[in-house]
Amino acid sequence: MWNRLNKSMMVCQMMFGLSFYGVMVILTRFFLEDLGYSEADTMMVVGAFSSIGPLFAIAGGFIADKFLGAYRSLTIAYAGFTTGYVLLVLGASAANVPMALVGIALASYSRGLMSPSYPSLYKRTFKTQEDFENGFPVNYSVNNVGAFLGQYLFPMFVLAIGFNGGFAISATMAGVALAVMVISQKPLKAVAAEIDQQPVSMGKWIGFIATSIAMIALVFFMFSDMDTGKYIVYAIGGGAIAYFMFLMASSEKSVALKMGTILIMVGLTTAFFVYYGQMMTSMNMVAINTMRGDLFGFIPVAAEANMAMNPLWCIVAGPVIAMFFSALEKKGIHFSTATRVGFSFILTAVAFGILTLAVQGIGDDVVLRPEVFLAIHFFLAFGEVIVGSMVVAFILSVAPKHIENFSVSLFSVAIALSGIVGAVFSTSIALEKGQEITQEIVQTVYGDYFSLLTMLAVVMVAVAFGASFVIRKMLESAEKAEGTTAAVAAKA
Repeated sequence: MWNRLNKSMMVCQMMFGLSFYGVMVILTRFFLEDLGYSEADTMMVVGAFSSIGPLFAIAGGFIADKFLGAYRSLTIAYAGFTTGYVLLVLGASAANVPMALVGIALASYSRGLMSPSYPSLYKRTFKTQEDFENGFPVNYSVNNVGAFLGQYLFPMFVLAIGFNGGFAISATMAGVALAVMVISQKPLKAVAAEIDQQPVSMGKWIGFIATSIAMIALVFFMFSDMDTGKYIVYAIGGGAIAYFMFLMASSEKSVALKMGTILIMVGLTTAFFVYYGQMMTSMNMVAINTMRGDLFGFIPVAAEANMAMNPLWCIVAGPVIAMFFSALEKKGIHFSTATRVGFSFILTAVAFGILTLAVQGIGDDVVLRPEVFLAIHFFLAFGEVIVGSMVVAFILSVAPKHIENFSVSLFSVAIALSGIVGAVFSTSIALEKGQEITQEIVQTVYGDYFSLLTMLAVVMVAVAFGASFVIRKMLESAEKAEGTTAAVAAKA
């Protein structure tokens, strides 16, 4: 199943995890301490950084499908990451807010180029769809190895070499990924789609450059004014879904039914990632304000590095989930993707239930131990790996080939919408600068918020299981429609 090409791509994935999540984990303190942002504004910016990139996967999917191809798009994305992190180095060195915002805007846009292109190209390095579906969860874990190391180590790096030093490390890692793509150009292009093997006209290059400049400028504006920016996210996300529905309405019945199942999965994915986004916003702020002590009494963990516990568990979860479902399938037990997402919501409800009990029962010292967050991230990570790896594989299995990259980008649209919605929700627990953290605030403000999220997660379990039934019926109808069309064609 494994070969040199998909291993090379996994190296790039790990470098992305190291650099991107290393930047993300130190952004909260960077904006709070160096740039003087409030808790609410910081949560919006960090939440947007985690989600606006996937939003621009809409543009990334279109660019890969129509302009450059997946290989070129991915290579340019790694170049964009490298440049964006260099701008963050300069912005941190001079405490320059506009330069820092340009840096994260460029990194966000680059993530949009990468998101649909990576799985599309990675899929083609495998011989069969089955090999890809079994290998993609492992790739997800490789990404999380990088994410774990980045989120755990970068807060310590900042203590030693400052924010600009941390951003410089990320720039170096992104540069390594770029070098791997350049070195592997010939074999990757050989397995890529036809558009990657054809030369790109000057007109298409000009169109791509103009589009990129416009998109980066838009992202910069959104980061500069998040009150307006969030509505831009809603408009772009809604527009992408509306366009997909237009394509669906103009397709033959069997294709339209399959595309309809993608929309249902996008809805479930959006709901799940509202919870996932809390790790970067509300949960991270709670950890910064309350988490104290070493993990198990001897492992030092910075408060903002609690997020590293998520990829730590994801590293474990990827192979475990792949082996678990493969073993069930060998025994003839098959769960649909939507049913598996239902399992993810069960895990999510348990995670937020633990957090709710922890904050509601916090003591007079207003301290939560790192072990509490370790348990929470355990359940969230297993849910995340199920949704993050299997929904993309499902979309690729039913999407029309001529809009494959665009269809995959809807998964990223779901992440973008959920990230902004989740960030908006999380600002309801933001405290004023200098406000004292008391037992009452933690129990009421934090406790009520996470209690509500727990109850809504339980509701989503039922919704996901109901969606599984609907999707199964739609796919059965699609197969019947395909059979009817084939029979008519045979008689013609």
